[in-house]
Amino acid sequence: MDTQAGKPAQFGHTITQAWQGSMDFAALLDQAAQLEAEGAGHLAAVLYQTWLSRNTSPYAHAAYFNYALVLSNAGDLSGAEGAYRKAIEIYPAFVQPRLNLGMLYERMGQIDSALDQWRWVAEHTDPAVADQSPLLVMALNHLGRVLETRKQLADASRYLARSLEINPHQSDALHHWVHLQQKQCIWPVYATLPGVSLQAMQQATSALAMLSISDDPQAQLDAARRFVEKKVQSAVPQLSAPRNYGHRRLRIGYVSSDFCLHPVSMLMAELFELHDRSRFEVYGYCWSPEDGSALRQRVIASMDHFRRIHDLGDYDAAQRIRADEIDVLVDLQGQTSGARANLLAYRPAPIQITYLGLPATTGLPSIDYVIADRFLIPESAARWYSEKPLYLPDIYQVSDRKRTVGARPSRFDCGLPEDAFVFCSLNNNFKYTPEVFAVWMNILKRTPNSVLWLLADNPWAQTNLCAAAQAHGVDAARLVFAGRVLPPDYLARYACADLFLDTFPFNAGTTANDALWMGLPLLTLCGRSFAARMAGALLTAADLPELICYDLKSYEEKAVALAQQPSECARLRAHLQTVRSTGRLFDTTAFARHLESALEGLVQAL
Repeated sequence: MDTQAGKPAQFGHTITQAWQGSMDFAALLDQAAQLEAEGAGHLAAVLYQTWLSRNTSPYAHAAYFNYALVLSNAGDLSGAEGAYRKAIEIYPAFVQPRLNLGMLYERMGQIDSALDQWRWVAEHTDPAVADQSPLLVMALNHLGRVLETRKQLADASRYLARSLEINPHQSDALHHWVHLQQKQCIWPVYATLPGVSLQAMQQATSALAMLSISDDPQAQLDAARRFVEKKVQSAVPQLSAPRNYGHRRLRIGYVSSDFCLHPVSMLMAELFELHDRSRFEVYGYCWSPEDGSALRQRVIASMDHFRRIHDLGDYDAAQRIRADEIDVLVDLQGQTSGARANLLAYRPAPIQITYLGLPATTGLPSIDYVIADRFLIPESAARWYSEKPLYLPDIYQVSDRKRTVGARPSRFDCGLPEDAFVFCSLNNNFKYTPEVFAVWMNILKRTPNSVLWLLADNPWAQTNLCAAAQAHGVDAARLVFAGRVLPPDYLARYACADLFLDTFPFNAGTTANDALWMGLPLLTLCGRSFAARMAGALLTAADLPELICYDLKSYEEKAVALAQQPSECARLRAHLQTVRSTGRLFDTTAFARHLESALEGLVQAL
């Protein structure tokens, strides 16, 4: 057989064989594979098309499947869809084209059609059949992944649990299942799964999910390092050396997928605007969704240079950043959703810093510093961070003083009793833990005319929280749930609460900033990890150390005492009004100058 079928003359001979019906199926596969290897996928598609139109074969379904793969790789999604459907028409029990068709539909944005294909696989594939079991697992994992993004959390959990029953040794599926447990407030989070040990669950827990499970900074460092070991490239070229470019204005670059209506941008927007343009040139590198929000437009307008790199691979994006000769690159993701750790691995800037995205160590070798204050990361705790703390003098967290606040609602509007003491914890539900929830129930029992105002993140969490309240002997009607609203209306709600009860070990971050900005006293429980010290850092900058507790008993006693002392709550509110206007916590201009001085020091030291 001719081994140069990719050349024009030889391809003519090959296509003639297909046309004349003298090419068997094995030869078709060989010739098509060779054409693809030579970069001639379009000719491979022509070959399959010719062979299928001119030959009758018991393997036609397989040929259509391969034809679909070639078309898909070439970007002909409509043609690939037709070929997959033809393969299924010929052989309805053929599982693989249905699996791939689902992925194709997802790529085309037809999510319901994708789910239909994967559900067919889930319902018609026997896990006991050796060659079908891996395909079934893939379909179940796709269902779990996509349904989680659609907030159909119970179904997502069910599909992932079924996948893990078939193959318990899937750390990626397991880490999603664990986080889904947290999101739905299914306690204990590490529930029993057949064939999955507690150790396996702990080892699979993501860096983000670990923040709500453990206050042990070593456990968080270990989780971050496991991610790096599994997911982050190491043997890649380093695009920049530790050198000072000598720019007249220092070039600072911010990279993020959250330059949109997201908590990171809600905190950062004014900082971008306040950078001293006589000393700094500000670049934004973005792969964020185009959500059309006013906040996104504000962020874009605040940058001197705004680069959309969503369509660039990690290496090409890193090359783009390197070409701009960025002095300091600030990653606003860490290991959160949308992160591009492999972009950072190419080290496109001589100094690379993590900020805000993940309230923990990233474990990334490519990150040199983490922005902190000395309450957030005491010097004695620095050994649990892969980065060096870059200490700012007052507070690690920046604030936006221009945030818009909506019209104040009434308690009636919010479903709250007019005369009750309102505790609130408007945090993401995955931050709620059974240990702290039990203390909240004790607080309610000790303050009879009170309610607890929580975020209605999803109906499964709400149901489980109500059941947990009843198990603690508290009427579920004393839990009031607030649906999600736009940021101005969310901020306005805080006027209806009396005391914010913080979560532990994953404190409120942006939410704590919002509550304090709106003058709502916040009671926190402080631990050892970054996430467990965030609210304490804010309260320290607000000169309110009396609202920082260090054990559950003190936390409970302080909450009860405040509910019984309206004059003390009023004093705290008045103090927060002063902090808002003249305090360190919300002095964004001072924050910008402190950060700029720190960055200049790093560059000068190169």
